Amino acid sequence: MNLLELNHVEKSFGDLSVLKDISLSVSEGEIVSIIGPSGSGKSTLLRCATMLETMDHGEIVYLGKRAAWTGADGKVSYADKKDMKEIRSQYGLVFQNFNLFPHYSVLKNITDAPIHVQKRDKETVYKEARELLKKMGLEDKEDYYPYQLSGGQCQRVAIARALALNPKILFFDEPTSALDPELTGEVLKVIKSLADLHIAMVIVTHEMAFAKDISHRVIFMADGLIVEEGAPEKVFASDNERTKSFLGRYGKIL
Repeated sequence: MNLLELNHVEKSFGDLSVLKDISLSVSEGEIVSIIGPSGSGKSTLLRCATMLETMDHGEIVYLGKRAAWTGADGKVSYADKKDMKEIRSQYGLVFQNFNLFPHYSVLKNITDAPIHVQKRDKETVYKEARELLKKMGLEDKEDYYPYQLSGGQCQRVAIARALALNPKILFFDEPTSALDPELTGEVLKVIKSLADLHIAMVIVTHEMAFAKDISHRVIFMADGLIVEEGAPEKVFASDNERTKSFLGRYGKIL
């Protein structure tokens, strides 16, 4: 069974069609990178998949359970509150700009949702959070606040926060776009290490060498469409003119 299925998803903002009949699936442990020019719909796709945006048409399915779908009346319906809570527990999202709570310490940022939303045992959550901080190289930062951290450290806290919910799939929305090159390397190294945990990941990124190295499958989007998808070696050696044109801009790093 696929962890995630998106079927014929469409999204417009006014007269601008951002997603045009997008269908894709993600299986257990699979790492999928989504690449493409700015404005191609990549981030909107992630926001629709995680229901931060309301799609206009289509179907979203997690572990065989429908989260959202278009009914016979043409309107989008969502799963009931109980099912939606279960569905949302299946995934985590790491944003471009961290979205940490500025008034919470690092440790509280990581533990707040598992304790208060998932209602898990406090001591167990704190133990797991400290293990995650150690994995992120931040074991000495648990009492710090976001303003006391570098951008790279904030993003690693955000990754730890997502992992603390024990998701089956992690979404990354251009996780290094707000970072300078040195800090970008820190974060990409952490994301690569997550592959050993066999968590499925969907990564929107402009880091072409990273996408080529880590992915089981690469999706190239342009103008709200999936232009091409497949194994990295297939996509990065593509004869498709739109794919070649885009990748040509990054030739020096591939």
